Amino acid sequence: MPPNPAISLPYLTAELAGIGGRLKDQPEDFVVEEIPAYEPSGSGEHLYLWIEKRDLPHDVLLRRLSKVLDVSQNDIGAAGIKDRRAVTRQYVSVPGKCAPRVGELDSDEFRVLRAVPHVNKLRTGHLRGNRFVIIVRDVVADAESRTFAIANALRKTGFLNYYGEQRFGNEGQTLALGHDLLAGRKSPRDIPYSKRKFLLRLALSSVQSELFNQALALRLHEGLLQTVCLGDVMEVIESGGKFVVDDVAREQSRWDEGLLAITGPMFGVQMLTPLGAPAESEARLLNDSGLKLTDFAKYAQLLSGARRALTVRPGEFATAAIDDGMRFEFSLPTGTYATMLLREFQKTDEQRAADPSTAEFSSSAGDDGNSETA
Repeated sequence: MPPNPAISLPYLTAELAGIGGRLKDQPEDFVVEEIPAYEPSGSGEHLYLWIEKRDLPHDVLLRRLSKVLDVSQNDIGAAGIKDRRAVTRQYVSVPGKCAPRVGELDSDEFRVLRAVPHVNKLRTGHLRGNRFVIIVRDVVADAESRTFAIANALRKTGFLNYYGEQRFGNEGQTLALGHDLLAGRKSPRDIPYSKRKFLLRLALSSVQSELFNQALALRLHEGLLQTVCLGDVMEVIESGGKFVVDDVAREQSRWDEGLLAITGPMFGVQMLTPLGAPAESEARLLNDSGLKLTDFAKYAQLLSGARRALTVRPGEFATAAIDDGMRFEFSLPTGTYATMLLREFQKTDEQRAADPSTAEFSSSAGDDGNSETA
């Protein structure tokens, strides 16, 4: 089985020593709260439940809601999947007819904090981001000073927006399946029917994610992470709009101000393609992977293509030393991984690569999951 592609990716602050430590000793060490795209209006045929859960997988939460409220899981809406080993707060929508039974839902593992009607079902992506309060325990003695140095270095650029290891499956098995599907060595029929819909999408997108990680690592290696190039595809951070650079000086100034992000490829037939040198670099990357854009076209409905910011500046970022570790508080946009930010501070990948049993799993606030996830 190939090594996990999210381990041993280059650090942005490789010259600064990390704090080590452990994540998720207990669920309360990893608190995630959704930042909704909108608040429920107070009227409508759907009911938005603001739920707090503790150490509970997303699929188990949906099954419990379905059973107690006597509705199909297809009638339950959520903007994103939250971590299991955590305390998380998020909206979940159910049909309005469930209102009389909401009081029956509370348990030791989750509780409904409020219930508000709204006009539409909650859909994946109806989410601005997530707020995190995370404790890293068993850190080195001088963790506070090391944290300060790394945070100061990241203020200008943000952190590297890698996809986390859970994106690729245990020991990269999901990623290997994705490559086999795109290369034609396997077909969707080789996936057990009960898992096919979910695993097909996940496996294919894991290839996109791996190639994005490689593109980001290459940009860092070439010293171009903070340099806007002619032909780059940029993202307007406030709106998410994309455009191709035709005036380097103007867009470099806007990048320096934190208004823009340079993007990398999520390959697919509808992906906005860069021009010039950035286009050539991405073409070489795809060719070196043994894949072609036509391979992605075979799964165009699942792999339409997109652009993803290479770096992300966390919002409301603060740190503090506590008795047995460091506390981090910050917010992230949907689709980014909190553990990829913490990775830059901990720098424990070498140990984890040698001993996979030490691996910690992150959330993905986002596109699948921004909690880290979504």
